[in-house]
Amino acid sequence: MVAFETIRRIAEVKANERKKTLEEILYALVVQKFMDANVSLVPAISPSSSEPSGRIDTWPSQDDKLEHLHSPEANEMIQNHLSLILGSRLGDNSAVAQISKLRVGQVYAASIMYGYFLRRVDQRFQLEKSMKVLPQGVDDEDSSIQQVAGEDISGDRSDTSFRSTTQTHPELTSWSAGGASPGGFGQGIKPSRLRNYVMSFDGETLQRYATIRSREAIGMIEKHTEALFGRPEIVITPQGTIDSSKDELIKISFGGLRRLVLEAVTFGSFLWDVESYVDSRYHFVAN
Repeated sequence: MVAFETIRRIAEVKANERKKTLEEILYALVVQKFMDANVSLVPAISPSSSEPSGRIDTWPSQDDKLEHLHSPEANEMIQNHLSLILGSRLGDNSAVAQISKLRVGQVYAASIMYGYFLRRVDQRFQLEKSMKVLPQGVDDEDSSIQQVAGEDISGDRSDTSFRSTTQTHPELTSWSAGGASPGGFGQGIKPSRLRNYVMSFDGETLQRYATIRSREAIGMIEKHTEALFGRPEIVITPQGTIDSSKDELIKISFGGLRRLVLEAVTFGSFLWDVESYVDSRYHFVAN
């Protein structure tokens, strides 16, 4: 019995070491892709600064570089994603808002998830487009598309951890449910070929494409997000609600938010690429 327990613990240690190593490999490859694209990742938001977002707001704009890393169809979806988050402030880069740092971190993590999904479906879309086998109606400009939920960076959530945000995304959840829900800051979305294509998926296919495939990728997203925004301090009141009194507020321009979201979406896209590459050698992604 003692020998069995020892073997089990050794196996757990090896599994944890393998997971950590794979996370580090994934992260290194994602960072390398940013370096190859000559795009610098935004700096961490330091809690010691009186205006911790200031470094992001003064960071050189790289929006054009980030947008050029995606296909035209994917960029249409990214602009819709930005519209859902920033709403009427989308083009007002100089306006400054005071926002919960935790909420910004959740938006960042959700945008990584969105970018991962977007790259995955865009690869399939581009393949079917090149083979001229796209579903009927994908090119219809007047396709009826319902408004879906944005990631409201000012509202409350029952689960404020970064982990919950990496599991799902409000826009993807709304699609898979086949309905619409209130749009937070979002002011609606525009039709696009790729969005019409995604709307042709059945619920099971959409759920599969919207799910991050490996624990290692999820762990890497959590670590990266916490490195940028810190580990959230969550306090539950005796009444079972979230005590937000310790939730740090930061001042950040909408241009800075746009920069963060564009980076996060690209981060997720790169994550899909490198996860597939590493899995071809180490076979760690579950079927």
